[in-house]
Amino acid sequence: MRLRVLQTLILCFLVALWYVFTKPGLIPPFYFEQDNRAAFFFGEPQKVLAVIIDWFVSGDIFVHLGVTLLETALGFVIGSVFGLGIGLWLALSPTASAVMDPYIKGFNSMPRVVLAPIFAVWFGLGIWSKVALGVTLVFFVVFFNVYQGVREVSPTLIANARMLGASRRQLLRSIYLPSAMSWVFASLHNAVGLAFVGAVVGEYLGSAQGVGYLILQAEGTFDVNTVFAGIIVLTIFALVLDALVSAVEGRLMTWQPRASETEKV
Repeated sequence: MRLRVLQTLILCFLVALWYVFTKPGLIPPFYFEQDNRAAFFFGEPQKVLAVIIDWFVSGDIFVHLGVTLLETALGFVIGSVFGLGIGLWLALSPTASAVMDPYIKGFNSMPRVVLAPIFAVWFGLGIWSKVALGVTLVFFVVFFNVYQGVREVSPTLIANARMLGASRRQLLRSIYLPSAMSWVFASLHNAVGLAFVGAVVGEYLGSAQGVGYLILQAEGTFDVNTVFAGIIVLTIFALVLDALVSAVEGRLMTWQPRASETEKV
């Protein structure tokens, strides 16, 4: 409870600071020559909130938000599944890992955002070009964490399990996967944000729907308040998805002792 209060106080402080710095007279705004309209480079909190409320009251945001969340969810799930599967495969197969090592490193070093125009050509301007970009961003985060988590399993533990007659499938289910799960969930928290990045960047390059599309349209008219409104909406839903990952982690990792319990032992 105390933690939530402190977090809320920090949020209120930041919003108040934002309001003070955009208060007329403290920092001069810039003016549009066409209509002499004043605006701040980083928006005004009361106007940003008004845009968000209008979006949800009118219902205009739901179609765009639904498209962005669908792209994000698909990129997140597909990238995580491939990262988990290929990470396990290469971690358990030293020969395959040695063969694929330069290719994995090469693809990982590639600036994947530049692939967005290529995906737009391959998959069109629909959701799948955004999903493909999200997959490339999520995959490597999950892959390297799974790979490292499996490789760090104690050889003594594996040897003891084999002495007791454990099969390869039993080793995978009872030792390798549980050992890698903490690494997997650590990567999934980062992957949520990257999946959003893939969706929004893809919408920037070509789309007719999505929150990224709304932000792009607002930037074209120098509507800074709408730009910040879109950023805040995306941030809130990214935190919601991250909370869902935390909830799943809490259910699946109940066997893992907490740090406080470990210290007592």
